[in-house]
Amino acid sequence: MTQNTEETVRTDIDIAEILARIPHRYPFLLVDRAEDYKPGQSIVGIKCVTINEPFFQGHFPGNPVMPGVLIVEALAQTGAVLMSKTLEVDTEGKTIFFMSIDGVRFRNPVRPGDVIRMEVEVVRARSSIFKFKGVAKVGDKVAAEAEFAAMVVETPTK
Repeated sequence: MTQNTEETVRTDIDIAEILARIPHRYPFLLVDRAEDYKPGQSIVGIKCVTINEPFFQGHFPGNPVMPGVLIVEALAQTGAVLMSKTLEVDTEGKTIFFMSIDGVRFRNPVRPGDVIRMEVEVVRARSSIFKFKGVAKVGDKVAAEAEFAAMVVETPTK
């Protein structure tokens, strides 16, 4: 019988921990929970899309579609959760900022009732800067994909 010597890491992240790790709040918090967290490697963010989302009032009446830029923002927030947990960022004194985005492609619309799975993996990490590759899926269909980067910065004092 072999004994597992690796440290067990909790792979699911609930909304309470997400709220503790990133500063976003309603109506701009776009990650409901996360799963399959692998420190410094990857995470899957989950967003349950409802008709109650404020952007659906104007995008588009009679044909509600989640704006693509918000899908990309949801990917970035998922990456921020991964960074925050991996680096154990002090959320009182630091903030994770989106730095760049490349190769964005929108493939399929996201509509009310959809559940978006945001698969985010680390492409490169150096100190407090991470580069990610992310794919947002509804079921087996890709809604959007992008590469993006984020960094940890000091929160300005008042």
